[in-house]
Amino acid sequence: MSRLFEPWSLGQLSLPNRIVIAPMCQYSAHDGTPGDWHRVHLGHLALSGAGLLILEATAISPEGRISPQDLGLYSDANEAALADLVRMIRSFAPIALALQLSHAGRKGSSRAPWDGGTQIPAGAPGGWRAEAPSALPHAAGEEAPAALNAAGLARVKQGFVDAAVRAQRAGLQGIELHAAHGYLLHQFLSPLANAREDAYGGSPANRMRFPLEVFDAVKAAVSVPVWVRVSATDWVDGGWDLAQTVDFGRELARRGCAALHVSSGGVSPAQKIPLGPGYQLPLARAVREAVPLPVIGVGLITEPAQAEAAIASGDADAVALARAMLYDPRWPWHAAAALGAQVTAPPPYWRSAPREAKGLFAGMHFGQR
Repeated sequence: MSRLFEPWSLGQLSLPNRIVIAPMCQYSAHDGTPGDWHRVHLGHLALSGAGLLILEATAISPEGRISPQDLGLYSDANEAALADLVRMIRSFAPIALALQLSHAGRKGSSRAPWDGGTQIPAGAPGGWRAEAPSALPHAAGEEAPAALNAAGLARVKQGFVDAAVRAQRAGLQGIELHAAHGYLLHQFLSPLANAREDAYGGSPANRMRFPLEVFDAVKAAVSVPVWVRVSATDWVDGGWDLAQTVDFGRELARRGCAALHVSSGGVSPAQKIPLGPGYQLPLARAVREAVPLPVIGVGLITEPAQAEAAIASGDADAVALARAMLYDPRWPWHAAAALGAQVTAPPPYWRSAPREAKGLFAGMHFGQR
């Protein structure tokens, strides 16, 4: 029996298999509100047969966006459109839905990747002054962000709470806090971005303080599972590393975190990442062996046998796919066919299974005229 297609639990969320669709920014929202593109994009992914779909990084405030086109959850209009999107998906797909909440920090006010991804100056159309733990720009030549003061920290923390409450009201079944890829919570963790001299900077315990406060506040405000995406290493000497990630994970476990989604990098252009198939799975395994939490592994996982081996060998409890799902939104169907497993699919598609994949779709039982 395929290990990849075994059921598993993420907090109180019961999932039919161990395939997770990772959050993938689309840079296609309008004032934070999803539109027709998201209906088509997420509709494809909702029919994939994966166990869990995590919606893209969703900003908790306008200044928390990466780009002016980021998805957001800071207004009634954002919430209403998201709730309608969830309702639409629920009408045809049983897939579990979660949302990644994020604040871009010093990486905010940027152009979409296909427009170069460069910073938009605060005085330029569409631009704003980014905010961060410290007034340190992400890259040379960029404008320095505003360092968050006590009032700013309280505002950001409340923004996470308010967005989490909106997400739960809109029908999302889980919340992932984005503390990876060089965005705000990761910026607090990494000494490469955090030069504070107060209780939120300096020692590892101090640098973890604000992300842990945000986690505690969000978890207290909602009843759905809450988990965290982390960058296990900055891939830069003197930066955030695996040992600190383990300590952070243990603190999260003590606070009732549902899982860790283990990625890496993003906080510095100086990073040197050894890219290759499954390159982040050793990090996931190390975290899983040291922290008493389920671990979602990610990183150039593209083939069914590769994903199966990651679960069977103990690298991770589940695997998350991103680009592979964009390239092939039916990846879980094809993986199930290759591994002799079953997936859920809508009845209008049942007749699409090839002869060699008989029994692919769970619940299929009809004749053909």
